[in-house]
Amino acid sequence: MTFVTRERVPALTAVLSVVSLALVFGAAGGQIPSTAVPTVPEWVLDGIPTVNVVISLLAIGTIAGGWRAIRRGNVSRHRALMITSLILFAAFLVLYLYRLVAIGGSQPFPGPETIERFVYLPFLAVHILLAVICIPLLYYVVLLAATHSPRELTQTRHATVGRVAASLWLISFAMGVVVYLLLYVFF
Repeated sequence: MTFVTRERVPALTAVLSVVSLALVFGAAGGQIPSTAVPTVPEWVLDGIPTVNVVISLLAIGTIAGGWRAIRRGNVSRHRALMITSLILFAAFLVLYLYRLVAIGGSQPFPGPETIERFVYLPFLAVHILLAVICIPLLYYVVLLAATHSPRELTQTRHATVGRVAASLWLISFAMGVVVYLLLYVFF
């Protein structure tokens, strides 16, 4: 019997979600010491946000393509694109967490206080909320897909939860691009 069984999907979703969110909030809050990651040149740290925005744009494309593929009934293309999306997300998250830990927390807003208070912070709050909501949804649909055949998936909540997860994932990635623009391009 494998570790990931159909019966364990909800429990494993919960455990993975808690661990993932604890890592993200611990890194964002400066709770993980910078000595926990290897030191890299400053230019590498400075380049991570740009690499992550490229990853985000690619992920937007693969998520949208995966959604389109499944609407057309192309399960194998859907699977390939969603696995690609998941790999892109994992790469994004590793780089994001690495940078957060290396610099000791999140990036301060460099623009005017009025823009920060009334535009950036509310926008960032919604982006973070959507990302937090996405985590358990993504784990759930991925674990369902890993434990069921495509035919069996039609008898699960994979499609319903997947539509919500993909929608929120797309919006969160798009909002992340706007956060990048506010932090590194406009100000």
